[in-house]
Amino acid sequence: MGSGARALGSVLRIGLIAGTLDIGENILFNAFRHITPRQIFQYIASGLTGLWAFHAGIASVALGVAIHFSIAIAWTAVYYLAARRLAVLIRRPVVCGLLYGVLVYLFMNLVVLPLTRVPHATAAMTLASRVSGVLALLLCIGLTVALLVRRDAMRAA
Repeated sequence: MGSGARALGSVLRIGLIAGTLDIGENILFNAFRHITPRQIFQYIASGLTGLWAFHAGIASVALGVAIHFSIAIAWTAVYYLAARRLAVLIRRPVVCGLLYGVLVYLFMNLVVLPLTRVPHATAAMTLASRVSGVLALLLCIGLTVALLVRRDAMRAA
């Protein structure tokens, strides 16, 4: 397998693992709020389609799943490519992963979400949901991606 195919395989595998951990945390947290996985994925799909997502049934759920994992894989690819140029990302995966999680959180909430068609709630986000969102991106995306990219780099060396 060539290095490009190996890199793509690594990014896909790591992105799917991180995306699964992230959505798992989201589903578990929201279960306590009586929000179903279907509603979560429809909410994700609404970023692209607006309110249609809440009336489209399984099609919008599938779209939400595809969008969620595409985003997780994209963030994985960014870290993976950066780690090829910045050795500190491999040498210090915990600190760099947590900082990357903060970066992902800020970018998603300050840049991406305002540009989507997600219906913004009229009530303010609760402290618990904000903390859950931050921790999910720090641990499930940032730290997971950093540790798995490091493991992948060590195996390749």
